[in-house]
Amino acid sequence: MINAMIIDELDNVGVVIYPIKKGDTISYVMANQQTAEIQAVDDIKIYHKFAIRDIVKGAPVVKYGQHIGSAGIDIKQGQHVHIHNVESVREL
Repeated sequence: MINAMIIDELDNVGVVIYPIKKGDTISYVMANQQTAEIQAVDDIKIYHKFAIRDIVKGAPVVKYGQHIGSAGIDIKQGQHVHIHNVESVREL
């Protein structure tokens, strides 16, 4: 069952469309129309973000093809991505 979405092939985070529990499988369709699956590292509330791959501290967090912040810590694939591990970045 598809339970998450990715909008842009540049994204390194996706959005869950159902509540996810730690250990659940997150399934989404990639830009090439193939389904990808990863394991949730954390509980993730509906409409919250998760990392589709590891994101190192300081690297851009990209959602909908847009830079929305920087990783405040190393973020592992399948981990919940939210204000506790993303830093705001002011773009000029």
